[in-house]
Order: sequence, then C-alpha cells, then structure tokens
Amino acid sequence: MSYNEIILQRLGESSSVKKKMVESTKIIESINTSVKIILDSYKNCDGSIFFAGNGGSAADAQHLAAELVGRFYLNRKSLKAEAITVNTSTITAVANDYGYDNIFSRAIEGKGRKGDVFVGISTSGNSKNIVNAVKLCKEIGIKTIGFTGENLGIMDDICDVMVKIPSSNTPRIQEGHILAGHIICELVEKEMFPNV
Repeated sequence: MSYNEIILQRLGESSSVKKKMVESTKIIESINTSVKIILDSYKNCDGSIFFAGNGGSAADAQHLAAELVGRFYLNRKSLKAEAITVNTSTITAVANDYGYDNIFSRAIEGKGRKGDVFVGISTSGNSKNIVNAVKLCKEIGIKTIGFTGENLGIMDDICDVMVKIPSSNTPRIQEGHILAGHIICELVEKEMFPNV
C-alpha cells in the first residue's frame, strides 16, 4: 500500500468509529453518567478526580486531568484532578517493592478518599494495575469510570460506569477515549461554571 492509501484507510477507520459513537445510545448514556458522577464528587463531596492508564493511555490520563485543572473552554477556577501516572519516583519505587500491578492502587490508597472518582483507561479492559486500583476504590467508596474498547474485559464487571469505544483497534480506541473525555470535560466545566 502507498502512504496515501494508508492515510486514507486510517482516516476512514477513525471516521467509522466516530460514526458508531454517534449512533450508540449506550456510549451517550455512559458519557452522561460519567458527567453526573464527576459533578456529584465535585459538588457534594469536594472530591478529586484521579486518572490512570498505561502507555498511550497514561498520556490520555495526563491530557484529561490537565483539561480539568487548567481549562477546557472557560477561564475559571481550577478543578481538582490528577493523573497518578506522572510521578516516576513513586511508580518505580512501588513497582520495585510491591510489583507493577500495584502502582495505581498504592497511589489511590495514599491519596483517595470516599467521594472521589477514579477514571481507569485500558483499551483491553484487563490491565492488572487498573483492575487492582478499581477494586481498591470499591473498598474505599470511590466511584469508578472505565474507558475501554468494545471487547468485554474484567473492568466491565467492576466499574460503576463503562465508556466503551466501539472498536477493537487500539489506536482507534484511544482516539475515541480522547473524544469522549473531551466531551465529559466540556460538560463538567459548563455545569460547574454556568456564569463564566
């Protein structure tokens, strides 16, 4: 295949996933539910939103946390959000002493409290360190939002809400995650700052 053919194929694949998202009542409902969970945390619990993922999903976690801490569209006060993927000293210490599967649950154990929200990003829905963090969140009373792809994974059975991108192709899933995440951030910002 030529470069142009590959480019057009990938653009078509991405467009197809977005079209499926537009037509999916489930994903629209899951985005709405995610917004409600986050707003409840901010308004009623003075909560924090924690994001985590591996690889590209770690970058997505940072991206979405930054949208809440900084700004999306509005010049407004900061919202409490953190990507627990960014402290390399903590991650490597925990991975060395307790195993890589516990890097996020250990962070949640130290920082999380009832009323917070954890957003776990895993294209497969089976990332052990995300699964372990979700399980700990359940014990603490932290609501959990899972960002995955269309295939069933462990997270489907343990997260409070699932934002499932209708694809099994990792790059397309990640593109869908950012789109869904951006919509969530926009709606949360709009509701939190109606007069800005």
